[in-house]
Amino acid sequence: MTALIPMRQAEFASFFEMVVNSYAADNVAAGRWPADEALSLSRAETERLLPQGLATPDNYLYEVLDGAGGNTVGHIWFAAMARGSMKVAFVYQVQVKPEFRRQGHARAALKATESIAIAKGFSGIALHVFGHNEGAQSLYASLGYRVAGVNMFKPFSKMASNRSLNRTAHGVPPRAAG
Repeated sequence: MTALIPMRQAEFASFFEMVVNSYAADNVAAGRWPADEALSLSRAETERLLPQGLATPDNYLYEVLDGAGGNTVGHIWFAAMARGSMKVAFVYQVQVKPEFRRQGHARAALKATESIAIAKGFSGIALHVFGHNEGAQSLYASLGYRVAGVNMFKPFSKMASNRSLNRTAHGVPPRAAG
């Protein structure tokens, strides 16, 4: 049975680097950032969101453990986000290590996160998913997430699209999973 535990300090450094690398790769794949700038942009954004690491207020970072051996198979990170008078849990990152994918860990981690969010008094849960990540979109839809908006982009040229995207960061609340 998949379980969540609060992220240990020893796990945070590798988690942080994984987030930086995967977010950079997703932004390049989405055409939002040029490859040669993606890592520095991703690192700056992640440092902005987690300025105090694990101790950053209103951020909740967990290790996803497998049920068999208690091994860390992934991570989930969410934060409190105001939506008008409501407070929702915004999932920034759901990640399962490649060798443990397709075993139900992400689904179980999201369900456990929902329980934590309810216990903390959040009124809902939100996330962002990149358009090219069809597997994640399917998972989220199967868990009852619905599309709340769609950002679209039409590049005029490769150079122009990369330059303009650098200045707008994301176009969605501040940064997200998937």
